Parts: sequence; structure tokens; C-alpha cells
Amino acid sequence: MQTTIAAISTPAAAGGIGIIKISGPEAAEIADKVFKSAGGSTLSSLPGYSVRFGKIYDGNTPLDQAVAVRYKAPKSYTGEDVVELQCHGGLFLMQQILRLVLESGAKPAEAGEFTKRAFLNGKIDLTEAESVMSLISAHGKQAADAAYNALSGALSKEIKEISEIFISASAHMAAWVDYPDEDIKELDFSNLLIQFKGAKERLISLISKFDAGQAITEGVETAIVGKPNVGKSTLMNLLLQKDRSIVTEIAGTTRDIVEETARIGNVVLRLSDTAGIRSSEDIVESIGIEYAKTKLLHSSLVLVVIDGSSPLSNEDLEILKACADKAAIAIINKEDKGLFIDPEDITKYIKNYVVISATDTACYETLKDTIEDMLGTANFDSSAAMLQNERQLDCCKRALVCIDEAISAIELGLTMDAVNVSVDAAIEPLIELTGEKVSEAVVNEVFKEFCVGK
Repeated sequence: MQTTIAAISTPAAAGGIGIIKISGPEAAEIADKVFKSAGGSTLSSLPGYSVRFGKIYDGNTPLDQAVAVRYKAPKSYTGEDVVELQCHGGLFLMQQILRLVLESGAKPAEAGEFTKRAFLNGKIDLTEAESVMSLISAHGKQAADAAYNALSGALSKEIKEISEIFISASAHMAAWVDYPDEDIKELDFSNLLIQFKGAKERLISLISKFDAGQAITEGVETAIVGKPNVGKSTLMNLLLQKDRSIVTEIAGTTRDIVEETARIGNVVLRLSDTAGIRSSEDIVESIGIEYAKTKLLHSSLVLVVIDGSSPLSNEDLEILKACADKAAIAIINKEDKGLFIDPEDITKYIKNYVVISATDTACYETLKDTIEDMLGTANFDSSAAMLQNERQLDCCKRALVCIDEAISAIELGLTMDAVNVSVDAAIEPLIELTGEKVSEAVVNEVFKEFCVGK
């Protein structure tokens, strides 16, 4: 990479400090065109890990006081020469300085290009690169801990240990087949079977924790649905622990979707309080009902609110049937008015349910525990290796299929060649996961989701 890139690396808003990052072979020379140190030394003459105080100039006109930090390749975030210009954090001021840097020879950095260069220069692998954005977007401590753990190499270590089992086996089998005249010890297939099954269990464990990990790190799209006047808006306010949705005794009060974010224990729920689902001749209400049905279909979690103080209606049953194949919890509400519903009538459609009175704030803990149990986040271990996204999950699933084939080939007594075909096929998605062998298209797909400046 011969180009030198630059971008604002702090948020696009006013702040105490703003940072313009420059990375590439001409980083110091370009920075010298806009920054003059108080002592007169040039950045290009300094060793790495040097800091100078000075001013930013537009020609002969000073714009701001600043601090310049000089890093030399390969000891920098990107593995290239890097200069960070730390100025006052006015948005207009930072844009002015970035414009001067670009006019001095730098190219505008693309989304995620600094981290992409760190990956391409071998500073981090692909799983560690992906964890950078997870860390930036973490909603809370558990999510931040999990992202930092991935950045520190927990997932990379786990995948490399698994892949090494198959790489070692493949090399041994290939040598034994290709060089029959050499005194190469034949593999013990019974021991190999134990190793392969152990690797399989480790992959299954990673895959099984994916949904809980996503709930912790990404949050969960959650729809609150039910017929009118069952307490959906009251439930929304209980989860938020504040009044957000309008609550009245009049059925059909909520006509549009009310959206908010709530932290429930370890997980963030992106809540949508929807219009009551029923037949309606009201045009406006009907539009809200269609929105509610769409939210029900596309949400990752559905909270179905049912008035427990009256028998199940046909409308209740239709909603329960619509949620039968979804991750859902039935909220049997209005416990304080007496329970006239048999929970077994609900568990025919939805396994998980909780009986509460949404007007009683003491019910919050019961609701929180039920949601965490449902999502598997109650005992989430943020220090364990964790898959962070669908790309990584797909790699593990593809590897698992090939490992199963290798195990079956051994158990059926097939030739070493046949076993090795499946072993080699298992290695491919594992090394793709860490980025040791990955296509340019996959790399571009990973980094396009990054923010500019990182």
C-alpha cells in the first residue's frame, strides 16, 4: 500500500480534543506541511513514539495549537508510519485541518481503512479486527468485556487450536500417502477420532453460544404485541422503568409504533410498543395494526401480552398461533385482578410465560429473569471465546459439516485419502474465519461496516 490516508478519528461533534489520523509512507512529510513544532524540529526527523507541541498552519496563518504524535512502522496501529494531530475538538476546525492534510497529499480514508491496513499488515487477524467495531458499539460492560476479549485474541486462540488439530493430521496423512518408502509412522485413527470429536464439541459450544452473545453485544429487536387494552404500553413503561407510552383505559390508544431501548440485566432490548391487534374499520388504526403484524414477524423476540383477568379470546389465540415458531414470551398480565387463564392453554403455542401485574414495579425482577433465561444471557461468560457475527458463525458451521464427514469416514473404515479430503475441507473455513486465507471480497465486506477514522 503506497498511498497515505487521513481521516478524523474522533466523533463528528464538538469536544475537548479532536484527532486527525494520517497513515502511510508519507505520513510524517505530509504532517510537516501543516504542523510546525514549537522547538522547530520536523516530524519526519523524529524517531517513533515522539510527541511535539506546536501549531497547525494554513500557509502562514496559524489555525490552532496542537500536539503531534509520531509513530514509525511497524510499531503503530496500522503497521505503517502514522501521525496523529491532536487539536481542539471543534467540528469546523477539524474539517479545516483535514482539508489541509488532504491538500498536502493524503487520500481520504475509507470506512475501516486504518483497521483494514492493520489486518493486511499482520498486526491483527480478522476476528480481532471485527472485534474493534464491537468494542466501539458496546452497549454495556458485558458487551465491552466480550469485545475486548475477542480483541485480545480469545476467539483467534480457540479457532487456531482447533484448526491445528486438522492441519497436523492433514500433513501427517499427506506425507504417509505421498512417501510410502519413507519410515513415516502411520496415524493412530482411534486417537485421531478422539481429537476430531473433541474439536467438534468445541465448535458446537461456540455455535450454541452465538445467539446469547449476539443478544449481549448487538441487542435484541423486541416487539410487544397483543390485542387492545391488555397492558402493552404499561409493560413498555415497566421495562423502561419510566413513563414513555401513553396508558389509558380506552382500547386502541396506541396507533403507531413507539420505539425505545431498555437494558434488561445483561442485554439491551430494542423495544417496539405496537398497536393492539384486532379487526378495525378505523383507517388510521388499521395502518397501525399492519405495522404491528410486520413487527411481530421480523422481531427476534416477541413479548405477547395477554389479559389474565379474562378468558382467552379468538384474537389472543390468533396472536399466540402467529408466535408459535418464534422466540416469544407470553406475559400474562393483570394478575392483581385475579387469574382467569390456565397457563397450559398458552404453553400449547408458547413455552415461556410469566404471570405479572405490569402496574407493580416489583414485577420487574421476575420479568427480567424470565427474559434473560429465554435469551440465555443470565450466566453469560464474557471471558470465553465468542463468535461475533454471522460470517464467523457460517465458517464454524461449514467446518462442522466437514468434521462430521471426517469422523464418519474414520468410523466407516475408509482410506486415509478419503479421510484427508474431509480434513482439508474442514481447514478451509477455519483459516477463513481468522483471515489466514480469505478472499478480497470477504475482507471488503467485513470492513465496509466500520466507521470512517477507524
